[in-house]
Amino acid sequence: VQLQESGGGLVQAGGSLRLSCAASGRTFSTYALGWFRQAPGKEREFVAAISWSGGSTYYADSVKGRFTISRDNAKNTVYLQMNSLKPEDTAVYYCAADYTVSFHSDYYYWGQGTLVTVSS
Repeated sequence: VQLQESGGGLVQAGGSLRLSCAASGRTFSTYALGWFRQAPGKEREFVAAISWSGGSTYYADSVKGRFTISRDNAKNTVYLQMNSLKPEDTAVYYCAADYTVSFHSDYYYWGQGTLVTVSS
């Protein structure tokens, strides 16, 4: 599976962005998907995850109520809708795929990342 993120950019605090992650391969619907982020000088951290069916979603406490993860298996794409953005959300955002949901950076497949910058 190859993953390609898009949708990052510069936004003011309080604004919104929607990240997309397009996947290649015919088995996309069998994978759990996750979003992670890495801010400058910090370790990569879990943001959100979604089960293969989309029936279960999981969020880090820091983004709960502001971010929404979703997937469209017909389009081989996973999304991260980010609302009420804060400067501390500034990071490179990565999508990842594996057969099971994990809150850790142990996914097998990773995208290259897309930069989100939130100005105050």
